[in-house]
Amino acid sequence: MPKPVKKRSVKSGLPPGSLIHIGERKIEEIKITVIDYDDSGFREEDFATIEQCFVFKERPSVTWINIEGLHNTANIQKLGDCYGFHPLVLEDILNTDQRPKIEDFEEYVYIVLKMLHDGKSPQTAAEQVSVIFGSNFVISFQEGIKGDVFNSIRERIRTGKGRIRGMGADYLAYSLIDSIVDNYFVVLEKMGERIEDLEDELVKNPVTETLHEIHALKREMIFLRKALWPLREVISSMERAESPLIKESTRIYLRDVYDHTIQVIDSIETSRDMLSGMLDIYLSSISNRMNEVIKFLTIIGTIFIPLTFIAGVYGMNFEHMPELKWRWGYFGLWGVMSGIAGIMLLYFKKKKWL
Repeated sequence: MPKPVKKRSVKSGLPPGSLIHIGERKIEEIKITVIDYDDSGFREEDFATIEQCFVFKERPSVTWINIEGLHNTANIQKLGDCYGFHPLVLEDILNTDQRPKIEDFEEYVYIVLKMLHDGKSPQTAAEQVSVIFGSNFVISFQEGIKGDVFNSIRERIRTGKGRIRGMGADYLAYSLIDSIVDNYFVVLEKMGERIEDLEDELVKNPVTETLHEIHALKREMIFLRKALWPLREVISSMERAESPLIKESTRIYLRDVYDHTIQVIDSIETSRDMLSGMLDIYLSSISNRMNEVIKFLTIIGTIFIPLTFIAGVYGMNFEHMPELKWRWGYFGLWGVMSGIAGIMLLYFKKKKWL
């Protein structure tokens, strides 16, 4: 998961709309991909400069501009000037510590959400995705983590499968949001497998590493909850919005995404409750293990109390002690001490303390 605190102090004292990248630089070179399509066909290209994308602005077809990497603020400024985006929108795009939200500017709609990358590492990586869509364009901004969850959308555009090429920019924006939300299910399934493995460890042999894993999963669940709760309101607002940019035919699909969001939130809450219960189980297991150790040591100490007393008595350096001169005194004393220890062990076993 990303660090919860990012260097926002660099913007202290600057006027609103100042374009400063707040976040980690994920890639060295910014990648700009454009997919332009309509019912009859599509065109897909990678561009080296942002100015090459400007020719698509006035085309009647739907244009999807995807930008990976935000550290070049000049590119963001040029794109904003071309499409007439508000300076505060550009500022929010560069600030990768935003919470999910939606803003309607009449001519375009701005959406912020979090995309998860479930890699090979124990923790899940996340990046902010900003989506701006208008009547004939969708522009998505990614921080630059390698890969995304939009490959299925690209493939549907290329092959013409489904209804995406016959719908507008609002449907493409819905498709991007839907892919991000669906990916939450994939991440939660893998987290569920990790939780099941932790449950097995708790039953068999809870160790310190188990506690660390529980805390790591709890932190990830907190992050997911922070990312999903606002997103639910974002999709709900998008569905109820009176913007002419969102067609009635697309609102039906937005309701489906809203339902998926509710399901993900329920799964997160269930997993959080399970992790809290597992933490209690871990603490109880450690406490029970400690109690067993203390009980064992107490029993050993109790057995040796009378034996230590006898050994102490016969360890005194008095000259006239009757048993000291007995021929079988040493062996007799061992017999008495062994008998006392045996009787106590039998008593403890009868009481089921052993």
